[in-house]
Parts: sequence; C-alpha cells; structure tokens
Amino acid sequence: MKKLDIGLLVAAILTLVLLPTFASGYVLFIANLLMVYVVLSLGLHIVLGETGQFALSHIAFYGIGIYTSGILNNIFGLNAVLLLAASALLCGVLGFLLGTLAIRMRDIYLALSTFAFGEAMQWVFLNWTQVTNGSNGYRLTPVQFFGYTMSTDTEAYPFVAVLTLLVVALTIYLSQSRLGSAFRAVRESDVAASAVGIDVNMLKRIAFMFSAAYAGLAGALFTTFSSFIHPDSLGFQAMILVLIMVVVGGIGSVRGAIAGAVIFGLISELLRQVLSFQEVIYGSILVLFMMFLPKGLLGVRKIPIPTSVRGIDTAGQKQT
Repeated sequence: MKKLDIGLLVAAILTLVLLPTFASGYVLFIANLLMVYVVLSLGLHIVLGETGQFALSHIAFYGIGIYTSGILNNIFGLNAVLLLAASALLCGVLGFLLGTLAIRMRDIYLALSTFAFGEAMQWVFLNWTQVTNGSNGYRLTPVQFFGYTMSTDTEAYPFVAVLTLLVVALTIYLSQSRLGSAFRAVRESDVAASAVGIDVNMLKRIAFMFSAAYAGLAGALFTTFSSFIHPDSLGFQAMILVLIMVVVGGIGSVRGAIAGAVIFGLISELLRQVLSFQEVIYGSILVLFMMFLPKGLLGVRKIPIPTSVRGIDTAGQKQT
C-alpha cells in the first residue's frame, strides 16, 4: 500500500471516530448512507473496474440484501452478524449463478441481460406483496447486535463504520492479490489471460459473486439504521447513480470508487428537492465524463497486469 493510501485511510478512520462527537441526527444518517454507498460502489468496482464486465444488476442484489435482512429480522429477530452473513451469502450465490449465465455475453449484450435481471427483481419487489408488501413499502424493525439494539442513526453508526472499514480493507487486499491481478488480466484480454492458464469463465463468475455479495452486504447494512424501504428506490435511477460513482470516481481505482460514492452520495441528497430532474442531471454527468474524462477523477493511469501476461498478444502467441 502506498504512503498516500495509508494517509488517506488514517484520515478516514479519524474522521469516522470524531464525527459522532460534533454531529448527530440527520448528519449521522447521511454518514451511514454514504458508507452504504461506499460498499455498493466497491462491489460494482470489482465486476466493472477490476474485471471489465459491464453489469447493470447491482441494485437488484442490493434490494435482495435489504429484503432478506429485513424479513429475517422481522420474523426471527436474528443477530446483525447473521443478517449480514445471510444477505451476503444469498446474493453471492445468486451472483455466481447470474455470472454463469452471463459469461458468454459481452458489452451491450451483457449490459442488457443484467439490466433485464434488475428490472425483473424490481417487479418482484413491487408485486410479491405477501413478502415485500409491494408498493406500500416494507417496515424494518431495529436490528440487534448481541443485546445492543440499533434503533437510531447514532446507535447504528459504529457498527456501520467498522463494517465499512473492513470492506475497504478487504477490497484493497483483493485488488493487490493474485486474484486481483487475474481479474485485471481478464479485463485486458480474455484470450491472453486464457493463454497463460487463467480460467476466464470461472474468474468472471467469481467477480459476479463478490460484486453481488458486496451489494447484499450493503443492503443488510442499510437495514441497521433505516426503518423503511420502498421498491421505487431500487430502480434503474439508483443503478445509474452507483454507476456514476464508479465511472466518475475512476474505473479501476479503489480510491476512485470511494471518492465517487461520497461525492455523489452527497449530491443525491442535495438533489432530493428536484427529483424530476435527477435522471437528466445524472445522465448528463455520466455522458460528459465518458466523453472528456473517461478515466474519472482518480482513475489509474496505467493498469497493472501480471508479469506472466505481458508479452502475450491477443492471439495468444508470444510476441517477438
């Protein structure tokens, strides 16, 4: 880890520790929500930034995580750790299965198929009224953590902060591991990665699994400080918002995904008074950055590729 990354991580930890001493109520709610966005963005970063798979199913898994955690808590009153594990595990399994179906598709076809999955899941959230309460929304009861009830934003804040830091640390470790290098090799060239012995199809499935598990975990974290969820907040507009966080922050950059989540999480709150213009504003920002600043604010200048992959052309033959 670079010194700059260590400094930023220390600054983030100090900010999270000191924030409750001079803020409360709505400010801590926004802080909790921003941390959920960070986890969501890092999940999309794995499948889009690290592996290069343009998937639009992320919010669907986020919604599955919310409803899974909320329903299990409302019925059984499970410990927060079990709720997080159940949501992440279910979404991880579903993500692996979706990745299995999607590995033969690329680019626009992959985007359309995963978009269809996301729209199908929103239809389920709206119409499976016996489970989700449909368009009336779903009430979430306070979550328990070993006898400690998280019924307010202030009470949930330490739990959400610790989990978010753990997710950030896991993502940094994953990015710097051999698995992360294999992800980036697949992103650069399926053929070249396969030529050096990487199981491309399995790597794509694993990327989908990790990404979906992150989204499910974010959904479970949301239930620790929120008391209500409506299917309308889990639609395509939410997917575009998370996509903007990753693209504008910098595709392929952990720092970029985190910065994008914080910046556009705050912007989304500022734009709550102009809901009818949000889609236009988000779409315009996304198009402008893709046209004039495709690497985003903190995108990597040079994509690290494993040494074993360098020198292999796209036909799978060593270059002379």
